[in-house]
Amino acid sequence: MKIKPLFTAHGTAHGGRNGTTKADDNTFSVNLSVPKEMGGPGKPGTTTPEHLFAAGYAACFGGALDLVARQHKMDASKASVQCAVTIGPRELGGFGIAVKIDITDRSLPQAELQKLVDETHANVCPYSHATRGNVDVEVVAHGG
Repeated sequence: MKIKPLFTAHGTAHGGRNGTTKADDNTFSVNLSVPKEMGGPGKPGTTTPEHLFAAGYAACFGGALDLVARQHKMDASKASVQCAVTIGPRELGGFGIAVKIDITDRSLPQAELQKLVDETHANVCPYSHATRGNVDVEVVAHGG
């Protein structure tokens, strides 16, 4: 599916999962290491591609949720979006990821927050579009 480009981010990695990755505009640069749980060194002060994906998905989902809420004349700006990205071997070989997104906004009734979250996940969030059909994504809303 084609998109109308509005912005393009560029990143570069060197050394794979035990190297470095950075944004080409120098807005961030991080050291990577394979976690001990995956047989790696798990060096302190490093991160993983899964951490970066989780943070990006959480931020994107939160922005999309805020947009959807405003379209419905509601306020979801107090929502907290936590994203957990799990990696492991796939049944068919190789590795895959699974995602769980927990959205909490006690200022909105549960039913209203759930509708906003469902619409965000189904129709608006680009990360949700990109993962649909490829990644198990569980979305859970916690309203007031």
